[in-house]
Amino acid sequence: MTDLSRFTVNWNYPTLVRFGIGRIRDLADACKSLGMKRPLLVTDPGLAGLPMIATAIEANNKAGLPTGLFRDIQPNPVEKNITDGVAAFRAGGHDGVIAFGGGSALDSGKAIALMVGQNRSIFDFEDREDWYSRVNVAGMAPVVAVPTTSGTGSEVGRSSVVTDLRDHLKKIIFHARMMPSIVVADPELTTGLPSHITAAVGMDALSHNLEAYCANFYHPMADGIALQGMKLIWQWLPKAVKDGTDLEARAHMMVASMMGATAFQKGLGAMHALSHPCSAVLNTHHGLTNGVVMPYVLAFNRSAIEERLAALARYLNFKDASFGGVLDAVLKLRQDIGIPHKLSDLGVKPEHIPRFAPMAAIDLTAGSNPVPVAEKDMVTLYQAAVEGRLPG
Repeated sequence: MTDLSRFTVNWNYPTLVRFGIGRIRDLADACKSLGMKRPLLVTDPGLAGLPMIATAIEANNKAGLPTGLFRDIQPNPVEKNITDGVAAFRAGGHDGVIAFGGGSALDSGKAIALMVGQNRSIFDFEDREDWYSRVNVAGMAPVVAVPTTSGTGSEVGRSSVVTDLRDHLKKIIFHARMMPSIVVADPELTTGLPSHITAAVGMDALSHNLEAYCANFYHPMADGIALQGMKLIWQWLPKAVKDGTDLEARAHMMVASMMGATAFQKGLGAMHALSHPCSAVLNTHHGLTNGVVMPYVLAFNRSAIEERLAALARYLNFKDASFGGVLDAVLKLRQDIGIPHKLSDLGVKPEHIPRFAPMAAIDLTAGSNPVPVAEKDMVTLYQAAVEGRLPG
């Protein structure tokens, strides 16, 4: 039997992470260490009714930390979710945020903690130029993050993704202080994830690591993190999908997710740029959409990443140590864990392309794609992914 005690560790990389099976018991202590006396737990409606949330709130209450609950969050958060959360924070006299859940809850919790001290619109803090300098840092609330999926890695990120309903663009809200001060990362909290969600969020983690590794900037530290993150995913994601109670697989996937979010400070690419309009307009699952478009983007980028993916194949010990070996491995992984092959399977239709392509072309993540992408390229990529047409 695997000795799971080796998974009980504390890291400070890039923030303080209390990692290990059963570490949710540290939640109250983590809140107190940040000076919280009345935290607000921010989660999504699906999680809000589960025993893990009631147990966490009860434990905090017993520890002398009366804890409120805010649950009005969409799968792809919009501004109203954040403003409603700020109103709940102020009405309850709260002094800190527990961001508890998957990417939507984590992003919303961080954004609420940012906005409780601001008097501007949240979109005035979009990750553009020096807009982060507009933030009143003194007004921000401290955050403890508790991830319950292994996909976005938002628990170690310095930003939140919020959909602007005025133009249906997903916008990245950024400030370095948005990174949670403490992460309580307990793999046991992910054991209830259904297999199809485990697969979708796992592909999100893979897309973060893979796009970071391929991004067109110099960042060897991020490359090293991304390589190991991908190794963990290829080894453990199929096992986590097959048996959701496999705590070793769940632990490795939770780490791989955090590694992806750490690595993508280097940059992302067209996978995310194509995915964002789909989820902003059609509410598709972000990780699942990334998984669907992944091979089409790799094929498009081949001229710029062929040598890099051959090195990845060697590191992962693929029999075919080439670009083609990685592409084939992606296709096989998707098939094995039930990821659809075409965007049309997610409801994306040819008539969406004229609207989505310009949105994808101006998405912030497009700028670090290894091959420059213009609107016409996004049209080509969408057409291929909707039809399920890979070159060769």
